Amino acid sequence: MTALSELPYATEDMLQALLADHPGLLAGDEVGETPRRWVLLSREVGIADQDGATGRWSLDHLFVDQDAMPTLVEVKRSSDTRIRREVVGQLLEYAANGTRYWPVEQLRALYEAACHTRGAEPDQELQEAFGGDVDADAWWSDVGENLQRGRLRWCLSRM
Repeated sequence: MTALSELPYATEDMLQALLADHPGLLAGDEVGETPRRWVLLSREVGIADQDGATGRWSLDHLFVDQDAMPTLVEVKRSSDTRIRREVVGQLLEYAANGTRYWPVEQLRALYEAACHTRGAEPDQELQEAFGGDVDADAWWSDVGENLQRGRLRWCLSRM
């Protein structure tokens, strides 16, 4: 028998890639009775701080679950001393500006572009991620409503 030992990731990008490929690693099973199933909308999502801006900041990952709840994910090294105060503030600022300046059409376009880059069909990927018969237009409408109402969650992943 070989004992496993925890090893740090060499770079933040390694953990980011792992989360993008395996979103089930995200915490979230404790939310409600149904385990979370995630779809990655995009990595390095721009967040504007005013109307018409292209993006002042860049969020590491933007996931959405089967209930159309956007989830902002930022990855930081655990040795980063800013993690306790500054990074939490950063995520709160991302959340505040994302809900205000992310039109759902822009997020859908980001997701569709990412799918096409991977050679995937966006609606089929939603079906596979969430199972059953997902009405993509209704799901996206719910994503937009959640953003308008300021309903989202955020996650800080440390490595």
